[in-house]
Amino acid sequence: MSEPDELIIEPRSGQPADACVFILHGLGADGHDFEPLVPALALPEGVNVRFILPHAPRLPVTINGGMVMPAWYDIKEMSLDRRVDEAQLKASAERIQGLVHEQLEHGIPAERIILAGFSQGGAVAYQAALTFPRRLGGLLAMSTYLATADSLQPAEANRDLPIEIHHGHLDPVVPEALGQAARDRLEAMGYPVHYRQYPMAHAVCPQQVADIGRWLTERLAR
Repeated sequence: MSEPDELIIEPRSGQPADACVFILHGLGADGHDFEPLVPALALPEGVNVRFILPHAPRLPVTINGGMVMPAWYDIKEMSLDRRVDEAQLKASAERIQGLVHEQLEHGIPAERIILAGFSQGGAVAYQAALTFPRRLGGLLAMSTYLATADSLQPAEANRDLPIEIHHGHLDPVVPEALGQAARDRLEAMGYPVHYRQYPMAHAVCPQQVADIGRWLTERLAR
């Protein structure tokens, strides 16, 4: 179904999946980073979700002295505006869109597919979801930023895509101002955005996990 560099977690119920959630990890991590999140979401019986946690390629990262590490794209400078390699970011987004198309081919409806991402992975999830040509089920952006705000060409199919943004107000890596800027930009474009703030740094906290579980249930319960 998918290339071997995607971590795939099938529903614990043993029932066939009728929905799919992609979770994209942050810089220097891999798909296993969010593996413990899946059971912690405590999705109710009957919500049969396949989780796909792709691994980013290994790239030299300028802000880390050119060190090669798992990265969806190169970050060229750590200014507040963050200069990134947009070509690499968009290539990663296209790869994720290809994986979404695979799920469509295996019978998962587009409106039951959700893209989520943390930090760098969130920037890719923004691009992949907002430019996808078929209506998706939702987008979850965690501790991230809208890196392609100035070049984004949204797909009409996802002009009303529900977007959930989570950010810690103590985040020293991706300042909350960037999460708020993404919210403001998307709202100005007409997207329905729900923003949640948490007392955390660049991380995921228990209250957030509970909120994610409830949000996914609302989006995917039949």
